[in-house]
Amino acid sequence: MTEHETYRQELDARGIRPTSVRIMILRTMHMFDTAFSMSDIEQALDTVDKSTVFRTLTLFAERHLIHDIDDGSGAVKYSLCKGDSSPHDHMHVHFTCERCHKTVCIRNVQAPMVKLPAGFALHDVNYVLKGLCPDCNKEQTTY
Repeated sequence: MTEHETYRQELDARGIRPTSVRIMILRTMHMFDTAFSMSDIEQALDTVDKSTVFRTLTLFAERHLIHDIDDGSGAVKYSLCKGDSSPHDHMHVHFTCERCHKTVCIRNVQAPMVKLPAGFALHDVNYVLKGLCPDCNKEQTTY
């Protein structure tokens, strides 16, 4: 199976029509090893206009292909979902490095659930830890 076919299947599985621009944006997302912003996608795909990138990110988030992360940087970050199309796939811990400003998903650590008072309904959790990533921590300890 070609890379192009793999991306088509990934979109089809989420009920997203696999247009050439959507496949190009998805391929770009797979190139990031950390969370990425809309600006990162725009810079990588300078031929795609901002409104198309925004609409695609919105659609991908609605269909749980990606999830958004508010890491406190002022720009929403996104990361590809790794599980099924469940909206709870993104309810894991995120880590933002205070030195290099990269944000990563720590998928094997679930965000702690909070018992809410009667009448509240929880739909999303944004649990961001901040500190130094392994690379920056190693640099700091070698000084």
